[in-house]
Amino acid sequence: MATPRDLLNAAKAEIREIDAAEVAAHLSDYQLLDVREPDEYEQGMVPGAVHIPRGNLEFNVEARLTNKDQAIAVYCAGGVRSAFATKTLQELGYSNVVSIIGGFNKWKDEGLAWQTPRTLTADQRVRYHRHLLLPEVGEVGQMKLLDAKVLLLGAGGLGSPAALYLAAAGVGTLGIIDMDVVDSSNLQRQILHNLERIGERKVDSAKKTLTLMNPDLTVVTYDTRLGAHNVLEIIDGYDVIVDGTDNFPTRYLVNDAALLKKIPVVHGSIFRFEGQATVFQPYVGPCYRCMIPEPPPADLAPSCAEAGVLGVLPGIIGSIQALEALKMILGLGDPLVGRLLSYDALDQSFRTFKVRRDPTCPACGDDAPEIVIAEYDEHCMPHATLKA
Repeated sequence: MATPRDLLNAAKAEIREIDAAEVAAHLSDYQLLDVREPDEYEQGMVPGAVHIPRGNLEFNVEARLTNKDQAIAVYCAGGVRSAFATKTLQELGYSNVVSIIGGFNKWKDEGLAWQTPRTLTADQRVRYHRHLLLPEVGEVGQMKLLDAKVLLLGAGGLGSPAALYLAAAGVGTLGIIDMDVVDSSNLQRQILHNLERIGERKVDSAKKTLTLMNPDLTVVTYDTRLGAHNVLEIIDGYDVIVDGTDNFPTRYLVNDAALLKKIPVVHGSIFRFEGQATVFQPYVGPCYRCMIPEPPPADLAPSCAEAGVLGVLPGIIGSIQALEALKMILGLGDPLVGRLLSYDALDQSFRTFKVRRDPTCPACGDDAPEIVIAEYDEHCMPHATLKA
């Protein structure tokens, strides 16, 4: 019967080992893989290393290290687990893998560069456990979310579900702009608020709800009208804008400001039983003016207050907006850039339409003039505000 030493010697006979100093001298040629346990990793790591504990390697590595021809240098604490991990990677089809002799202990003893990583707290590991199980998110992705800043335009029908899911996901900073107060007619769809808060400022009500959900969250409120005089200052520094507005003037204003600041906008709109969502990524996909060059006449663009909306509909579209914002932050999947997702609640159907950049677009086209931030109030329905 084989002993652990026999198994280790057998593994080492099938792999290539390399000295730590040699890896350090050609660090840019390697992707480092740390296969130690989380408590070991938290005490120090080699900069740039991907961390996958040895016990999770087989099921997680292919999602984290997708190029199987890439040069990979594996290390553990002393060189034992890395030998077994290297053999496993070879069996999984990785063609250029080496194990670092002496592991992280020798790396430190030789005075090579290392650092103490920023890691999640014990409470955060529990809170975001389901995210951490996803190789496409993991701890690195969760850190991105905690560092991210998302601005919500409106704390109404679309902003409510988007805010709740972004807060729950661990987005570190949520900005909310809304100059309205909670009204009883809002509660059919605006799930951030409740009966006890009727008459309160919406931004204050939203902040109360969201901060009770997640202690990691910072909520920045803007109880003001978004206009040409303040839009650039307000959106500055945010990674993504989630647009829950219900009027054309604000949409054009935000579009132009986001182009200037190069901030992606996750757009959503609702009407009766139908909803739409898309992502405007500046100078990558189309902008709002590419899709709708000119606003329709005011009498052809009624707001939800006039036409009505099924209460659950903004919950669906707002959740899609939250998902698209998370995808943009994490770099996941295929965001709705250049695609308009249309949803019909009555027959429960989704359709996707391609939307292309307009080379003659007055805002983002090839020969577009310099963007001037201006008001578009002449296109606004009476009393239109940020309240889907």
